[in-house]
Amino acid sequence: MVMDNLIHTDKPNLIEDIFSYDQIPRITFEGKIYEEIDGKLIQFYPADLLTRDIHITDTTFRDGQQARPPYTVEQIVQLYGMLSKLGGPNGVIRQSEFFLYSAKDKEAVQKCQELGHAYPEITGWIRAEKRDFRLVKEMGLKETGMLTSCSDYHIFHKLHKTREKAMSNYLAVVEEALSVGVRPRCHLEDLTRADISGFVLPFVQELMRLSEQVPEELKVKVRLCDTLGYGISFPGALLPRSVPKLVYKMIHEGGVPCDRLEWHGHNDFHKVHINGATAWLYGCNAVNTTLLGFGERTGNPPLEGAVIEYIGIKGDMNGIDAMMITRIAEYYRNVIKATIPERYPFVGTGFNMTSAGIHADGLSKDERIYNIFDTRKFLGRPPRVAITDK
Repeated sequence: MVMDNLIHTDKPNLIEDIFSYDQIPRITFEGKIYEEIDGKLIQFYPADLLTRDIHITDTTFRDGQQARPPYTVEQIVQLYGMLSKLGGPNGVIRQSEFFLYSAKDKEAVQKCQELGHAYPEITGWIRAEKRDFRLVKEMGLKETGMLTSCSDYHIFHKLHKTREKAMSNYLAVVEEALSVGVRPRCHLEDLTRADISGFVLPFVQELMRLSEQVPEELKVKVRLCDTLGYGISFPGALLPRSVPKLVYKMIHEGGVPCDRLEWHGHNDFHKVHINGATAWLYGCNAVNTTLLGFGERTGNPPLEGAVIEYIGIKGDMNGIDAMMITRIAEYYRNVIKATIPERYPFVGTGFNMTSAGIHADGLSKDERIYNIFDTRKFLGRPPRVAITDK
């Protein structure tokens, strides 16, 4: 047997600069990555993730309530408090959005405001209607999301409008928000089925033009909404489904700065987490998430997954209290009575439990062999072995 390339060693190479057991595994990059856009090979620099202010936003109390029984006011207050502890004092979890329509919605916002947490900042969500801004002002919020559906499926078949009429209406509402001192965050609903050059970019360019006329704290934000989970992270994928191309176009042709760009995805094709991480990678600073991924239909990017991804990318906790992930899961099980799949990463009752005999043997010799990191240290969850008839 030829073993000319085999490196002989008496000491194992455990690649501990990446897989140090007492840290979340580092996500490391080398050099540049490339994406062909409009016939040009564009360079991207993954190392920028270390210096960019990437962060997480939350929609547990908006999108997260659209596919399950609504939370009670007390549950919202408790979860919001735990979100604040999880994200820490540096605002890794930067914002959380709330409905504002019912008396219960308003009570929940008021009680969360009374907690006095700097993060996550409480923001609203409204329809693109001028009269709804009174709700935002009444609650004393500085920012609100507003629905600006952008695919022709929505413009023609849901709103029964032309592109011109839809854009005109959206811009009028944005101007109303700016006039009363509220920062609008435009949610480009169904972006991954939209005509990017024919509608989306002209609309976004107008939003940026309006932003030039107002102070920094009022400049419009843009949320990229993959409403049906059609987004694709693969190199070479075409618009409107390509996440890298969408982010690039918004920044370089739409004129949206990284710090005013946000990704919002859905999990219809099992791509929700990787699409969010890809948006971070290509220049979008914020990824919108929900606790445990609960959300409309198949759900949104799981917030706890984004937290672990953030730590891996940054190589730093940055004030995150990861133990709160376990506390939050326990609250869902014991108080909210929500069902969490047993094998769900980081929070399932069996996520780090092995039932395979050969795995149990390895675990007994060195728990690093079959445990992803020191789950006891970060999540309060030591690895376990299940004894079965096998």
